[in-house]
Amino acid sequence: MDEIKTNWTGNMAFEADVDGHKIMLDAGEEVGGQNKGPKPKPLLLVSLAGCTGMDVVSLLKKMRVKIDDLQISVAGEPSEEHPIYYKKVKLTYLVKGQDLDKEKIEKAVRLSQERYCGVSYTLQQVAEMDYEIIYSNEEISTPSAH
Repeated sequence: MDEIKTNWTGNMAFEADVDGHKIMLDAGEEVGGQNKGPKPKPLLLVSLAGCTGMDVVSLLKKMRVKIDDLQISVAGEPSEEHPIYYKKVKLTYLVKGQDLDKEKIEKAVRLSQERYCGVSYTLQQVAEMDYEIIYSNEEISTPSAH
């Protein structure tokens, strides 16, 4: 069983301890917070991106598919009534590399969404989920050492 602990640090702020990693959560100034950290709801989107990203990278490694980079953006559309939740979530996978095996990449993303990613499964219970994959063969720019 996963367990986290949070401690109130004043006003609207809480510090969470997740496996020894500290995360500060806060609300915006418009509702009494001091914006010391992210709001809790967007962290669901971070969790989704991390979960599916780890799945996809792991599956591609097992399939022996080489990619240069994977970026995942997640957009959540909130409901209008309380409780405010994400009623629609869209993932965009940007896969960079040369001679990409699109069939295997699409299979890895599909397997993550339909079988492996527990965060995605959890969100699917309340949100309409969608995703797209964008491919790029652009070179990854890395800072040159002088």
